[in-house]
Amino acid sequence: MKTWLITGVGKGLGRQLASQLLEQGDRVVGTVRTQTDEDALSALSADRATPLQIDVTRFEEIPGKIAEIETRIGHIDILVNNAGFGLTGAIEETPIEDVKSLFDVNFLGTIAMIQAVLPGMRRRRAGHIINVSSVSGLAPWAGTGIYGASKYAVECLGQTLAEEVAPLGIHVTNVAPGGMRTDFAGGSLRAIEPSISDYETTAHVAHGVLTDGMGQEPSSPEKIARAISQLVEMDVPPRLLLLGSDAYKYATYHLKSQLDGIEAFRDLTLSVSAETV
Repeated sequence: MKTWLITGVGKGLGRQLASQLLEQGDRVVGTVRTQTDEDALSALSADRATPLQIDVTRFEEIPGKIAEIETRIGHIDILVNNAGFGLTGAIEETPIEDVKSLFDVNFLGTIAMIQAVLPGMRRRRAGHIINVSSVSGLAPWAGTGIYGASKYAVECLGQTLAEEVAPLGIHVTNVAPGGMRTDFAGGSLRAIEPSISDYETTAHVAHGVLTDGMGQEPSSPEKIARAISQLVEMDVPPRLLLLGSDAYKYATYHLKSQLDGIEAFRDLTLSVSAETV
């Protein structure tokens, strides 16, 4: 039996993953923010579901909460950083306060959770950290720049962390899903009120694309949860896992375009060498 710590189990992928893991006999510690969500998680298993009322943006409280949980139920085998929300709007229109709010949850909360579980994982020379990123953290598109930037940051964080902890027996995987049939485009998606007409055909389109497609996304949250559970059984898990046909399509297209652009300007790139005239 493995012990998982999953942030954001109140709904969506977090709830689905917690439910599947409990059904297969694992233990789940899930972060919740309301009594309703706490009761819902507890109802899934009387002895193996442990709700943890915590706000991932209250960074100073997290280490003590995690230490308390580990004292009470034992060590954490797997951390899944799932908590987060989406934001649409042109970069120019987005108030800095909204940018900070998004990064506090999507990025800084992820760091705080990682820092809290790593001491125990290092002592045991074992563990797996899974960061739920997004294809938007690999393939940006107009209207999602701030959200995508938070996921780009998570991508860098996870890849760098993987290098740092690999000699310690700890795995790190960034999971980058595309669209999945959760309420992401509903209650988990915020929008900046459009105010600049110049963005009507670019950034302002993003919110409608996401909300109009709600319920028709190409990926199943049940299958995404199953794929995540399979990662921890692998001797050599991937450091990046795309999930969904759209994730594969957009990420590979964007990365190929970047490589083509790099090659197109190769001569200029190499022309700045201090060793050439």
